[in-house]
Amino acid sequence: MKTLFTDLGLIEYRTAWDLQERLFNHIISLKKSGASATDNYLLFCEHPHVYTLGKSGSDNNLLLDMIQLQAKDATFYRTNRGGDITYHGPGQIVGYPILNLETVVKGAREYIEKMEEAIIQTLRVYGIHSGRLTGATGVWLDTDKPGRTRKICAIGVRTSHWVSMHGFALNVNTNLQYFNYINPCGFTDKAVTSLSAELGRQVNVDEVKTLLAARLAAVYNLDLTRVEACELEKIQ
Repeated sequence: MKTLFTDLGLIEYRTAWDLQERLFNHIISLKKSGASATDNYLLFCEHPHVYTLGKSGSDNNLLLDMIQLQAKDATFYRTNRGGDITYHGPGQIVGYPILNLETVVKGAREYIEKMEEAIIQTLRVYGIHSGRLTGATGVWLDTDKPGRTRKICAIGVRTSHWVSMHGFALNVNTNLQYFNYINPCGFTDKAVTSLSAELGRQVNVDEVKTLLAARLAAVYNLDLTRVEACELEKIQ
């Protein structure tokens, strides 16, 4: 299926969320009108410092009050995705696949597993062995070593009418200090890491985006067509 792909660059969380909602509702509208096939969308971006809380999350997992948030130059949103609390910020690749899932997977679990697999394959290019953690979504390191297990990519999605939105956040050159102000994804006993922390050097984010987009296209069998963000703004 044709999938329109764009990199939004550094963009406010609310602005990206509004764009997602518009594309998400566009696909649902087409499906309700009887369309058997629709375009899909894949958005990459980075966000200014922001904490987002999923539907099943607890406010107690944000360890800052609103005044402290402002002091850290961060914002906070309650969202309609699954999962608990997470952080987004510069140096982190945030991916939002907005897909007609009937054309790419057989179930929601398969959708998540393929997303994880694309990230695992991308990290392998850099010599990093990663995997899944039983009972949790996302991509993790050292899952077989209690006390050393750490998350490198968070995943939280929403699906309705077999259409997806929200997605993943892969830490590349992320300032990990911002994770100290939350219980990431609700965990109090798991650490967070990044590609640059594991490699001991800064990583070219654009290079990672290129590798990751190719692997997402492969696992979901997507035909990516690069477009400018302004093209997606025209879709109602």
